[in-house]
Amino acid sequence: MLIESQPDLRFVGEAGDGAEALRVAAESRPEVILMDLRMPVMNGVIATAKLLADAGPEDPPKIIALTTFKQDKAIVDAMRAGASGYLLKSAEPEFLLATIRTVHRGHAVIAPEAAAAFFDRLIGAGNESAPDLSSISMLSGREQEVFFLVARGLGNVEVARELFLSEATVKSHVRSTLFKLGLKSRVQIVAFAYQHKLID
Repeated sequence: MLIESQPDLRFVGEAGDGAEALRVAAESRPEVILMDLRMPVMNGVIATAKLLADAGPEDPPKIIALTTFKQDKAIVDAMRAGASGYLLKSAEPEFLLATIRTVHRGHAVIAPEAAAAFFDRLIGAGNESAPDLSSISMLSGREQEVFFLVARGLGNVEVARELFLSEATVKSHVRSTLFKLGLKSRVQIVAFAYQHKLID
């Protein structure tokens, strides 16, 4: 009802478990999927990984993970599987709609009230090791510049403005960076940067 109430959004299907989600997605080809992480038959993390693997590199669906708990290990697993963001099920309707639109545009969204717990779990609280610069040594100088700006949360337009590049060039660098690092989404760049102590 919420999605259908919006003139720019269309509801195309729902599923009761992860296996059914794969079938529904194959039939309806959604652009954005709200994926519950705790489901019977096949959980949302596995379903996310399979959906993105089956979709191939061209226009895969954007997946927003949904969970009840702020400190849910499955959140980190879903991000590693390629989800573009996550929300708590208690999110306000306006924030849910804004997240769908933001993720559709290619940006990542992390539930603000659960972000601290997410990054603590991701990098391990109290881990004070030095930045691992070797983790991005395969990136060109320009790709590293793009990497750090994306890791700070800048969108393509902002990165282009910062580096005096065209937006198309930035998109190309982001794609190349994702490929070289074996990542699937911008939120994984943020996670990668935190894991390797490249940003704090």
